[in-house]
Amino acid sequence: MRNHMPTTSNRFCVQRATDIQASPEKIFPLINDFRNWPLWSPYEKLDPAMKKNYGGAASGKGAFYEWTGSSKAGQGRMEIIEAAPPSRIAIKLDFIKPFEGHNIAEFTLQPKNDATGIVWSMSGPQLFIFRLMKIFFSMDKMLGKDFEAGLAKMKSVAETKSN
Repeated sequence: MRNHMPTTSNRFCVQRATDIQASPEKIFPLINDFRNWPLWSPYEKLDPAMKKNYGGAASGKGAFYEWTGSSKAGQGRMEIIEAAPPSRIAIKLDFIKPFEGHNIAEFTLQPKNDATGIVWSMSGPQLFIFRLMKIFFSMDKMLGKDFEAGLAKMKSVAETKSN
């Protein structure tokens, strides 16, 4: 009798959500302009000496951000491919180092009384190496904690700016 290993998905999706006591119009620019990401993104702190290059549009569709940093920060590029103010932003995310990967990150903002519900998700192909490593760690747990930290910081920034 052969051992049967469960089939693993060739795609992954990580998603986290929170409510922020600010309007979507106050939160949207924090995401839509990559120059605002240092205010809240947990990835900006991975390498204080990281080299950054901003280009394309100043914000919104066509804006891009490239980075090169330490082995922790790696190298990559993000480009806003859709921006529907103040409710949705889609970003093409290309990692070059330490692993090549091509993903889509999305932020959706939904008014909720005097708050905004925000969802941050990322999806893409599950690289073979990560499918193998799935036995030892979870993409959801690994990225999820970063998303939670980023949303908490975004909440802090947006709620402070609202007052």
